[in-house]
Amino acid sequence: MAKKLGLEPLIDPTAIVRDSSFGRYTEVGARTMIAESSFDDYSYVVNDSNIIYTTVGKFVSIAAMTRINPGNHPIHRVTQAHFTYRASSYFEGEEDDHAFFDWRRAHAVTIGHDVWIGHGAIILPGRTIGNGAVVAGGAVVTKDVDPYTIVAGVPAKPVKRRFPEPIAERIQALGWWDWSHDRLRAALPDIRALDIEAFLEKYGG
Repeated sequence: MAKKLGLEPLIDPTAIVRDSSFGRYTEVGARTMIAESSFDDYSYVVNDSNIIYTTVGKFVSIAAMTRINPGNHPIHRVTQAHFTYRASSYFEGEEDDHAFFDWRRAHAVTIGHDVWIGHGAIILPGRTIGNGAVVAGGAVVTKDVDPYTIVAGVPAKPVKRRFPEPIAERIQALGWWDWSHDRLRAALPDIRALDIEAFLEKYGG
């Protein structure tokens, strides 16, 4: 029987998590690695993913085998090899290249609310994924993604919008992701049954 989500994050025993924080009803799947990142309420990541230096909003769905903020190699140097920035693993008494890792931290990824990231997608350093966006499976995101936009391909390019811009703006103004748990449950029948304009009309968006 599956474990029930709750106020404490549900982290698979095989996951590796370092210096990260998680909100309510969050979940981390098997063999996933997360470092120096945060997950807000109701967000999850499935198995075999790798996430570092990333801020994840609420209600974000991250599929399996995704890479968010993968490492770069120093291609401007005479060699781009690992030993140049992880020197302590190769040479006794040498330190790692702290400036290299500081650069990576300074190029964090930001993921908005209600984002869906598909299986095997890659989001490169420094990118922002807007609220309500969709990143298709296998996509490689090299540029920021606008809210409520679906992107796909290598490199990822806009395919279409989930909703017309005026509707997307109304959803963002409504900010349903900040509703209480009880209010979300009460609205669940309407979320399932009403079309988007009827939902916005009823809930003041």
